[in-house]
Amino acid sequence: MTYLALALLFLVVPLAVAGYASWRLRLGRRWWTATGLTVVVLVVLTAVFDNLMIAADLFRYNEELLTGWRVGLAPVEDLIWPVAAGLLLPAISSLLMARGEVEA
Repeated sequence: MTYLALALLFLVVPLAVAGYASWRLRLGRRWWTATGLTVVVLVVLTAVFDNLMIAADLFRYNEELLTGWRVGLAPVEDLIWPVAAGLLLPAISSLLMARGEVEA
């Protein structure tokens, strides 16, 4: 399995949970704007720090499993993980707050 396939497979659940939360709670433009900005910040930070870690030779990738697309030294596949986290965590938080299990 390629890194891209694995990352996209894990992106399915956050997309489904965010979609469900949006539908169930009628999340508005403000929530989506905040979540979108969060995702953008996470992607930028991931790109910066992945490049630094790869440049420092802290880890390597099996080149045969990469798409070949890169943002600097970092493979584009690495940018899917912060998107997944940036969607999943706010959606779960919203769902839990709506149930009264977590206070704002």
